[in-house]
Amino acid sequence: MTPTLFLQALDREIALQRYGDQPTDLYEPIRYLMALGGKRLRPVLTLLGASLYTDDWQTALRPAIAVEVFHNFTLMHDDIMDRAPIRRGQPTVHEKWNANTAILSGDVMLVQAYELLLDAPADLLRPVLARFNRTAAEVCEGQQWDMAFESRETVSEAEYLEMIRLKTAVLLGFALELGATLGRASVADAARLRQIGENIGLGFQLKDDYLDVYGEPGKFGKRVGGDILANKKTFLLIDALEKAESPIRAELDRWLAANDYNPVEKVEAVTAIYDRLGVGKTTETLMNQYFTNAFRLLDELPAEPERKATLRKFAEELIGRER
Repeated sequence: MTPTLFLQALDREIALQRYGDQPTDLYEPIRYLMALGGKRLRPVLTLLGASLYTDDWQTALRPAIAVEVFHNFTLMHDDIMDRAPIRRGQPTVHEKWNANTAILSGDVMLVQAYELLLDAPADLLRPVLARFNRTAAEVCEGQQWDMAFESRETVSEAEYLEMIRLKTAVLLGFALELGATLGRASVADAARLRQIGENIGLGFQLKDDYLDVYGEPGKFGKRVGGDILANKKTFLLIDALEKAESPIRAELDRWLAANDYNPVEKVEAVTAIYDRLGVGKTTETLMNQYFTNAFRLLDELPAEPERKATLRKFAEELIGRER
């Protein structure tokens, strides 16, 4: 099986899901958000993880959808916290309905994720739910750290990396681990796949930070320089603040404190500071270390080479994306 076939199977199954009927305003937002699509990376990883160990990957289909439902639940609530108006090119749920409806619909999505996970075999249900519970709590921890960082004057690189591990990477790790568990992999193999997913997730987020500054506008999926304009504490800004000495630090602080500025000028000026400090190169090096770790762990995994090759190719394509 290929990732494309997995994606087709997931889209068909997601379209068949019934989340509930009444009241309409509670369930329609769920159908709306799930129908907006997205890359479905996490459930595909679950099916890839299962297919490393079994040909009967269909047994992992509904639990894989649970991962996607949970992911979208976090997006629905994150959009409320961020006051985001757009998600995947369409109005966010709290904009299309209202914040209270979005909160309740998100709550139901979390319940539905558990309902889908109940399709796991009875003897695997306890470990699956235990790992899901830990992962779900970690994602919330990551979101809370991210919000806390907005009001903090200083954030260390180590703190930032732990935040993105929790907010983004652990769910990718769980997706692979879940598939392996459902495929009857050993506990050690499942844990190694979790590490692979986390390394990919860390590298992927660092790449997103990097592309926000150095990406090509025609390829990057959002406005280049948006993080600079928002003074967002990405790895690049944190690294720059740790490296900069006077007078570069004074110049950077001036741009961070500025309220009245030309956006193009600010992006160009801060990018020039990053160039002088070698921030982009540092980010690229660390990003590639995480990707290298992921592939090393995959090479060491005691699974059939042909099956590992499918996962490797998918990961390489994922890493190569510029949006």
